[in-house]
Amino acid sequence: MQSPQAYIEANARKFEQDVCELLSIPSVSTDPAYRPEIDRAARWVASRLESAGLRAELIATGGHPLVYAESPQVQGAPCALVYGHYDVQPADPLELWISPPFEPAVRDGNLYARGASDDKGQFLTHVFSAEAWLATEGRLPLNLKYLIEGEEEIGSPSLRAFLQDQSRRLACDCVVISDGAQFGPGQPAITYGLRGIAYFDLLLRGPSRDLHSGTFGGAVTNPANVLARMLAALVDEKGRIQVPGFYDDVQPLSPEERQALASLPFDEQQYFQQIGVDGAVGEEGYTVLERRWARPTCDVNGLWGGYQGAGAKTVLPAEAGAKFSFRLVPHQDPARIATALRDMLQAMCPPGIRMELLTQHNSPAVLVSLESPYVQAAARASTGPWLFSRREPGPVALGYGPALLTNFPLN
Repeated sequence: MQSPQAYIEANARKFEQDVCELLSIPSVSTDPAYRPEIDRAARWVASRLESAGLRAELIATGGHPLVYAESPQVQGAPCALVYGHYDVQPADPLELWISPPFEPAVRDGNLYARGASDDKGQFLTHVFSAEAWLATEGRLPLNLKYLIEGEEEIGSPSLRAFLQDQSRRLACDCVVISDGAQFGPGQPAITYGLRGIAYFDLLLRGPSRDLHSGTFGGAVTNPANVLARMLAALVDEKGRIQVPGFYDDVQPLSPEERQALASLPFDEQQYFQQIGVDGAVGEEGYTVLERRWARPTCDVNGLWGGYQGAGAKTVLPAEAGAKFSFRLVPHQDPARIATALRDMLQAMCPPGIRMELLTQHNSPAVLVSLESPYVQAAARASTGPWLFSRREPGPVALGYGPALLTNFPLN
């Protein structure tokens, strides 16, 4: 009788083709123009779950559809809920792609496309695994539920209501977030923590229209100048965030945690080379890994204002704005931080400027005990040297869904 592992090896080429087929669908969630592709991706995922031997359905929401599936029931066995998302971030700037983002390409043994590692490739591995067990053993060793959403990259606005309405249906013993990263090539990790997020849009409005800086400069408050001062005030030269009370609930890393991170095979120089920089600065007193995984951060994600075209235009802009986010660690409250931030920026807002601060999405951090029987079971199931990472390091937002699921009572 064929084993699940043998089935996977025999069908590896077919599985790769399936991944490429889903990667070819430009399911960009933040741009309404891609809504037809979002729907197409959701239908594709539901169909693929069905072909794997699972009972799947599309669930309409006020936003993008959810895909839900269950495996054939195994009496008396524990239940795991696998979470993933089929939506992707915009592929801009397109000119920086070596190959088109929605035309999967293999180079040096790696598959390149938007969504390959966030998150289409990850959650499909869980689908392929279930198929392998059902095809060879006729049943799974546990009960599985799948929840694949299409709004993770925009903060999962439809997920909370679904969890509230369907908590009994989603009841499970543990949640497996299929949206993480491995430590390095050939060095997988069990991610047992997720940093939280508080994401904001800041808009400053000044005069009713763009003005000539030669005529009005110095007489009218420039929104872009004020924006620059506000953003610069968020973090000091030592990398410390300056929002009042920001660190009140941050617990220091224990000596054991710092030693565990220091013992990882991390080449800092190689890390910087891979991302194309010659070094970096951050919060003083902490290593790169500590700053990536275990410390709160603040990053400007986008900013605009004034003339952006070629050449010069001496404009005093009517508006200026920025998008920025904080990565949070356990015990930090996103709502409390939002209030303190608003008070801080409002106090900096001078006459002639109207400020609007919007909260795009927020979520507290999550930290699961390493003593959890499910974490221990995952470690025992590994066939290689698994590494336990302190927090999820992802350089792009993991979004609202993962942390919301792990903070929500599903029992």
